[in-house]
Amino acid sequence: MTRHFLEIDDLSPDELTAVLDLSEDPAPRRVLAGRGVALLFEKPSLRTRNSTEMAVVQLGGHPLSIRADEIGLDVRESTEDVARTLAGYHAAIGARVFAHTKVERMAAVSDVPVVNLLSDEAHPLQALADLLTIRQEFGDLSGRCLAYVGDANNVARSLSIAALMLGMQVRLGCPPGYRFGPVDLDRIRAAGGEPTVHDRPEEAVEGADVVCTDVWASMGQEEQAEKRRRDFEGWTLDRGVVERLAPAGIFLHCLPAHRGEEASADVVDGPRSRIWPEAANRMHTARGLLAWLLREQEEG
Repeated sequence: MTRHFLEIDDLSPDELTAVLDLSEDPAPRRVLAGRGVALLFEKPSLRTRNSTEMAVVQLGGHPLSIRADEIGLDVRESTEDVARTLAGYHAAIGARVFAHTKVERMAAVSDVPVVNLLSDEAHPLQALADLLTIRQEFGDLSGRCLAYVGDANNVARSLSIAALMLGMQVRLGCPPGYRFGPVDLDRIRAAGGEPTVHDRPEEAVEGADVVCTDVWASMGQEEQAEKRRRDFEGWTLDRGVVERLAPAGIFLHCLPAHRGEEASADVVDGPRSRIWPEAANRMHTARGLLAWLLREQEEG
């Protein structure tokens, strides 16, 4: 059976740990030698495109990045027909899309692995990179406390699920109107834990091992940026808030960062920040994931 990766809990906890282990392999088996991986981008990308292209190269393969205007999903031809066509050429398909249903539709018809590079509901590749960064900092993740402060978005959703899967505590600090609804909270709880919801960033961060954040207005929400700046007033992670972390606590941000909005410059660039190892781990975890998926494909 073909395995796909559309959300972080498409892996079991043991499989998730195996992917993280493979991500740290300095000499991975070149499972993509002589093969290609199609990478579709409805949204512009810096980290996702560079990290996944280099991951494919490091596994011996050829990445082929395709812009939205070159395909026109559901305009020039259906998402399903695009997926069927690409599956005939490539060992795997990655897609960075707006609507999560598009990666679901691709996976439904593809006989090669489909990887969600980002959708409006999930960002599982970022969650992998964050987990690896935390593991490299602290070792065993079980019992560690992760705080997410900001908009309850796709990044927060995938990361919360991932952290609970591996036995971490999860705190969510989000302003009113930007919190997870009951359906998403139930989805997160299904990972095996109970996230706590906090009304102030200071409460969420107090004594935590890690605090993560994201931009207040994600790609596609630019017209809401000014309103969101007003609504998020008082939610900036400044040095005073971040110093409430545990003594060895760290700051993560999936980037791009807007210094002075979701986090102050002295936090983003400060001694607790691990944003650059985190960004580099996007490549390592993409490589580990592809190596694991292709091994499963071979053995399946």
